[in-house]
Amino acid sequence: MRKLLTFIIVSLFILLIVTIFKMRVVNTTVLLQAGHEGRTKGNIGSIHGDLKEVEWNTFVTQEIERELKKQGIDVTRVGAHIPATNTRIAVAVHFDGATKPCSTGASIGYDEEDQKSKRLATHWKEIYQEYFPFKWHRDNFTENLADYYGFDRVNSEKGFLVLELGEITCDEQTRWLQPRLEVIATKVADFIIEELDQ
Repeated sequence: MRKLLTFIIVSLFILLIVTIFKMRVVNTTVLLQAGHEGRTKGNIGSIHGDLKEVEWNTFVTQEIERELKKQGIDVTRVGAHIPATNTRIAVAVHFDGATKPCSTGASIGYDEEDQKSKRLATHWKEIYQEYFPFKWHRDNFTENLADYYGFDRVNSEKGFLVLELGEITCDEQTRWLQPRLEVIATKVADFIIEELDQ
C-alpha cells in the first residue's frame, strides 16, 4: 500500500511538472516556425517524389535562425507545436503543395484583423515578388492561411506571417527553388532584421 501511495504521489508530481512546462510562456525577440516539423501523422506537409516540404521548411528556418543569431538576435525556433509566446516578430516557413501541379506559388498568410501583420505582409511581398519569378496568390487565399492555428498562440509586437515560399509540387518551381534555399533564408533573415530596426 505504501509503495502504491508513493508511486501515485511521484506520478502526480511528474504530471504537474510536465503541465507547467507545457503551459509556460516563451518570451523571445523572434519566433520562427518550421511548418509541420515534428508531426508524424495528420498534416505532415506536401511530398513530391523525394522532396518533402517539412525538410525544406526545417532547412530554411535553421538558416534564418543561424543568420539572426550571428547578429546577436534572440531567436526561438519551433516546429508544428507552437507554445504560447510573446515576441517582437513571428514567421512560419512553408512551401505550398497542390493536387494539380504548378497551380500555386508564393503567398502570405496573416490575421486580417491585425494591421501590423498586414503592413508586415506588404513589406515582405515587396521584397519577395522582385525575386520569386513564379505565380503569386492573393493574401490568405486558403482557410489554413487566413486562420492559421498559431495566430492564437502568439502575441507579436510587429506581426505574425505565414510565408508560403513557392510550390514544392511543381517541377519548374522546385528546380528554381532548391539551389536557392539558402538565399531565400537570407532574404527572410534580412527582412526580419530590417523590421526589428524600425
